[in-house]
Amino acid sequence: MSEIRFPDPDARILARRDEILAGLAALLPADCLITSEDERRAFETDALTAYRRLPLAVALPRTTAETAALLRFCREAGVNVVPRGAGTSLAGGAIPQEDAIVIGLSKMNRILDVNYVDRVARVQAGVTNLSISEAVSADGFFYAPDPSSQLACTIGGNIAMNSGGAHCLKYGVTTNNVLGVTLVTIDGEIIEIGGEAMDAPGLDLLGVIVGSEGQLGIVTEAVVRLVRAAEGARPVLFGFESSEAAGACVAAIIGAGIVPVAMEFMDKPAIHICEAFAKAGYPLDVEAMLIIEVEGSEAEMEAELARIVEIAKAHRVSVVKESRSALETALIWKGRKSAFGATGRVADYICMDGTVPTGQLSYVLKRTGEIVESYGLRVANVFHAGDGNMHPLILYNVNDPADQAKAEAAGMDILRLCVEAGGCLTGEHGVGIEKRDLMRAQFTQIDLEQQMRVRAAFDPQWRLNPAKVFPLDGRVSG
Repeated sequence: MSEIRFPDPDARILARRDEILAGLAALLPADCLITSEDERRAFETDALTAYRRLPLAVALPRTTAETAALLRFCREAGVNVVPRGAGTSLAGGAIPQEDAIVIGLSKMNRILDVNYVDRVARVQAGVTNLSISEAVSADGFFYAPDPSSQLACTIGGNIAMNSGGAHCLKYGVTTNNVLGVTLVTIDGEIIEIGGEAMDAPGLDLLGVIVGSEGQLGIVTEAVVRLVRAAEGARPVLFGFESSEAAGACVAAIIGAGIVPVAMEFMDKPAIHICEAFAKAGYPLDVEAMLIIEVEGSEAEMEAELARIVEIAKAHRVSVVKESRSALETALIWKGRKSAFGATGRVADYICMDGTVPTGQLSYVLKRTGEIVESYGLRVANVFHAGDGNMHPLILYNVNDPADQAKAEAAGMDILRLCVEAGGCLTGEHGVGIEKRDLMRAQFTQIDLEQQMRVRAAFDPQWRLNPAKVFPLDGRVSG
């Protein structure tokens, strides 16, 4: 069975549930508080659906002030808090505990201000990733990070997990595109960190907040960077006779100093799964495929593509197919961004999230296949190749506990492989509960203690998103 453990709920908190619910009801209107068992079921898990815990209650504040009042109450009542965006976390970052209150930010979903002079927007944390780009696209701008779940995932969750996406190779991940946040601490204090300026004085607390997985406070608003859209963009499909050849091609392109706007990888199982769903025109007679997108003027795109094609030929590319219309481009990206959902039509799966140096891609791909095969399972690889952010999808039967245990063990072996290859445990999904017990494979005990002291400085009693990120037996005080 699974090695992922949850702490036992605090019986004292469970016994005080009616009292706690009465306190919450005094802070929020009835339509912002969820207490019935049936309605709480919608919040018992996130995208790591193999694990479920029913929260004590769910609070849906509408403002920063209501969020502050909720956190102040929870601290005084000794109740744990699990912040939640859209629940798209693949690492279990929003899975609650039975003695915890979920604070969901779905009602805080407004774009508050758009400033084209400084190229920033101020948004509430419940705004979906894609809606920012849609709001400014008519004026020629967009918000660069684009995780595959961008239609549903929210900025608050993106900040918590430092999300990326297909275009992060050129434009960076969330931390490179957020300039400021409004943070509510466990004491109910409201803090402004950063702002609309390109840099802020003093310690880089913003860099500590982004990627902290909701353990330092709850972000209710953010100032995000807006990027001017390029003159043109063109994705090209490259087919290869092996995954190793495609991985070597990626390393060669990056090594040549070429930085396309995106460079995505699919192996044969992923190609067939995505093509069956999206009908994107992917080549079905290759072992691996790269989607490489370039942007700029026609002359710039042609020149960059010529260099990329030359490198691809040196790695035995067998198919080169350029998009020639907006429809073809939309289909190519529909196939890629639908990969996780399309795979779910075929089998249950666990999606891993290790990152490796691009020079190690060929080796890690080969070993990944060997690891999964050794457990008698199948794998489909689809990932952000340009920055080495791998997403092997390990296929298994969720209704078979032995199969699930094998899938999780294979995933842990793959993440250890990523670390051994010079990479790290996560590129954009976060640690959550999924990788929590692997943190010692990446960090020494001294490293972990230093990180935990930072966490405890913000939340001395460990009320915010407990039992995530750090090994359960490793808690230290501030």
